[in-house]
Amino acid sequence: MTPPIPIVNLRTARFDCTFGRGCEGICCRNGRPPVYAEEVARIEAAAPRWLPLLREPARAVVEREGWLSRRRKAGQPMARVAGGWCVFFERGCVLHRLGAAEGDSFRYKPWTCAVFPLSKDDRGHWHVRQKGHDGEIWELPCLDPASTTVPAATSLQPEIALVTAWEHR
Repeated sequence: MTPPIPIVNLRTARFDCTFGRGCEGICCRNGRPPVYAEEVARIEAAAPRWLPLLREPARAVVEREGWLSRRRKAGQPMARVAGGWCVFFERGCVLHRLGAAEGDSFRYKPWTCAVFPLSKDDRGHWHVRQKGHDGEIWELPCLDPASTTVPAATSLQPEIALVTAWEHR
């Protein structure tokens, strides 16, 4: 078994995704994740399956302009926003639902979304995004360690395994 990657604040971090239990996907509000070339290919190949799942305004934008915007982040194109939400948001992420139905909820999600709230800093260290840690500026309830007692080491096991596999490839 591959040892998990070191995460600098994992022992003290708390995280509990409450989507569907009080949070309705605020992390997808104006969500513009960068999308890497291999992700673009996977998402494009699955378009006939996810396009019908989109919100009507998002589907109209995607059909007219595509799902990638001209904006770039970390040198990569970003997913488009429609009506203030990531185009893939419809009562949760349609890419997550599609992948989960096929046995892998991360299959189609952009890397940044799949590993959230794990992040790598400029020094190459992984950490759990937390209010008050490393200059975190996003004010999401799930990133506030005072809002839950759930250890991130427990709640983020799938994300930690994904990052570990990626780091050890």
